[in-house]
Amino acid sequence: MKKANRVAICDALLEKAKTDPDIVIVVSDSRGSASLTPFAQAFPERTVEAGIAEQDLVGIAAGMASAGKKPFAASPASFLTMRAIEQIKVDVAYSNVNVKLIGISAGVSYGALGMSHHSLQDLAVLSAIPNMRVLVPADFIETKKMMEQIMEDTIPTYIRVGRNPVEPVHENDDFDLEIGKAIELRPGTDAAIIATGEMVRTACDTADRLCEKGLKVRVLDMHTIKPLDEQSIIRAARETGTIITLEEHSVVNGLGAMVAKVVCEHAPCRLKALGLPDESLITGESAELFEYYGLIPEKIAALIKEIV
Repeated sequence: MKKANRVAICDALLEKAKTDPDIVIVVSDSRGSASLTPFAQAFPERTVEAGIAEQDLVGIAAGMASAGKKPFAASPASFLTMRAIEQIKVDVAYSNVNVKLIGISAGVSYGALGMSHHSLQDLAVLSAIPNMRVLVPADFIETKKMMEQIMEDTIPTYIRVGRNPVEPVHENDDFDLEIGKAIELRPGTDAAIIATGEMVRTACDTADRLCEKGLKVRVLDMHTIKPLDEQSIIRAARETGTIITLEEHSVVNGLGAMVAKVVCEHAPCRLKALGLPDESLITGESAELFEYYGLIPEKIAALIKEIV
């Protein structure tokens, strides 16, 4: 069953809000696109519509957190993380207040709308801000588990999700999700794919394709970008000798760069970072962009086979 991660966020908020009156949402003309309309309808008195004013949105959320509320501020990732970056840095992270930022339609979810709507720098920028936790769930099951955890703590957090329904990587919810600890979804010692977000499904499909050809490729679901699970990276490097990173983000200073730093410092091995190039991308639907830039199982499998 496919389900959008943003829908899972709303479901979790609705359930928690029934027993926690401090849960509130702040949105920027995006109740519909963020799938938070059900929350706004159920709790209109706990919904703040800031309009197309992302700096105000983050400032309002920070003020509400300072007053004891538990705000979840949702907006398209491209605008939330670029237009309001100063407010995120100062009002939320520097002030260390309990604001949960929800970047929706991240990566190339808005593929056909071009560079203005692509969010390919957010992981790099947000990870460089002290006190900021950065999460990228792979499917709606992980999203639900993440939300249940972050609703119980006060750590400033950015959670990044796409726009479209995604195929789950987990068969059910019978697994432990620990923030800061990668999940091994496929075993293997011939190579390792370290993926994040909705690219994890692509990584699993790639590993399954290679398994049919006799190659055992480990898949690590790196759902937490910060704090990064360095031990799982080091173990993968030492046990496989080859790492491929996969992300719906610029190859500049994203997951690939973070993994490379860990590998270079602790366990040097062959490494290839796959993501979107440092250029203005072609215009098209997200699936068309993935195929054009080689981020599909067939092309990734061929690359890994060549490297190994």
